[in-house]
Amino acid sequence: MIDGGFAGYLDRLCVTPSGTPSRDELFALQRAHLERVPYENIGIQVGRPPGMEPELSVRRFAAGQGGYCFHLNGGFAALLAALGYDVTLHVGGVHEDRDGRGANGNHMALTVRVDGEGWFVDVGLGDGPVEPLPLRAGTYRQGPFTYGMEPSVTEPGGWTFLHDERGTFRVMEFRGGAAAPEDFAAEHVRLSTAPDSPFMTTFAVLRRAPDAAHALRGRVVRRIGAAGTEERVVDSEEEWFGLLEGAFRRDLGDLDADDRAALWKRVSLAHEEWLRSRDERAGRD
Repeated sequence: MIDGGFAGYLDRLCVTPSGTPSRDELFALQRAHLERVPYENIGIQVGRPPGMEPELSVRRFAAGQGGYCFHLNGGFAALLAALGYDVTLHVGGVHEDRDGRGANGNHMALTVRVDGEGWFVDVGLGDGPVEPLPLRAGTYRQGPFTYGMEPSVTEPGGWTFLHDERGTFRVMEFRGGAAAPEDFAAEHVRLSTAPDSPFMTTFAVLRRAPDAAHALRGRVVRRIGAAGTEERVVDSEEEWFGLLEGAFRRDLGDLDADDRAALWKRVSLAHEEWLRSRDERAGRD
């Protein structure tokens, strides 16, 4: 019987565990998490960055909130372990270009062994895989994206995950050895508080569905599907918050009226600055 602390999390996922770890159930859990628990940085944007303790993340998921990789993969790993899965945390590094720079610690990656096979499992990449990928070199098509797995050349015993050109990043590399939650603590503080952290400078919420990836970055909402990419600017504060609660499934009960006003102002100012920068670049070209 799973500990009652995970009951609210499982209710949100709408998954009833069988009690026996299996490949099919692992796939179902990852799909459900990605569809129902968004990648988001709302707490950071309103000046209340949440801690990364797995127990706290599990409670936040049960309350309708999300997080970024240290929250999402940390909480998901705790759930999998409680369900009896053989899950391992790894120090990883997300990079925007194909060259990469190794596992620099800005990402927590997971691997799981079940039914005699090893799997790359990740719910903290935003537009990453909707289902686990085998720890075998190869190319894998899932929905609108093509992913790759290959042994890492920079991290002995580790792996390199490759995203296609439609993704929000290109490479994630992770070490072969096991890590513990405290190995990510210092980087979590930096990403949550440093003025130049992308989580501080840019509002982002993403949700992965089997056939598409949905993103709201600032005031630009985007859907990447098999037929192409659709995007538009959200001009209405009411619609913007409605998207968060509706399309992105983020409960906003932790935000009061002042939080909402401050968040909309922050996002709008950043959007105006982005427009100015875009126009200046166009002028130089």
